[in-house]
Amino acid sequence: MKAISYSKVGAEKGSVELPKSIFGVESNADQLKLAYNRFYDNIRTNNAKVLNRGDVSGGGKKPWKQKGTGRARFGSSRNPIWRHGGVAFGPTGNENYSKDMPKSMIRSSLKQALSLKIDQIKVVEAFVASEYKTKSIIAMIDKIGAEGSILITAPKLGEKFIASARNIPGIKLLSVKQLNVAAILDADAILIDPEGLKELEVWLGSTKSASRKASLKAGAKK
Repeated sequence: MKAISYSKVGAEKGSVELPKSIFGVESNADQLKLAYNRFYDNIRTNNAKVLNRGDVSGGGKKPWKQKGTGRARFGSSRNPIWRHGGVAFGPTGNENYSKDMPKSMIRSSLKQALSLKIDQIKVVEAFVASEYKTKSIIAMIDKIGAEGSILITAPKLGEKFIASARNIPGIKLLSVKQLNVAAILDADAILIDPEGLKELEVWLGSTKSASRKASLKAGAKK
């Protein structure tokens, strides 16, 4: 499996072999949905807050006496079943919507998402900007032929490149370690540099046991 490679100005150079351990993984729709929803749940704010019967002003006086009127007993006109009363069981502003997921499942979900988007992945030689100029970034993207929502990822992006690209509509800039399932699946095109591919392979390509063996082997050599 290969991806088209481009120069830093957007000229087509050839193709790059993509590691099958990351970009050739079979997808699990249920797991991807969990990972996708988890991202948006974790950034969800809990701004919604209702007024309960204790927060609504008024209602200090008992509407009518307890007995003898033939009507139901009420202690306050601000009870939840009356108009202008408080809200029962509504959001309080203290809700926690965040969700957790095992690290192995997060890694697996990222590989599945990247595998699904393999046709939208384009390898760019480098993301560089010699000056603060948005026009040069737009020209590079147009030359590559990327359209819609574009995700640009690399181990590290230069300050001038970030400043030049961040105001372009539809552009999202993330380091490789910031990648998430939602950003990958929402993108119409994913631009990554060769160093980013290497970091992905180190991060996601090896299993936990393999990385442990590699670290033990490195320690033994010392």
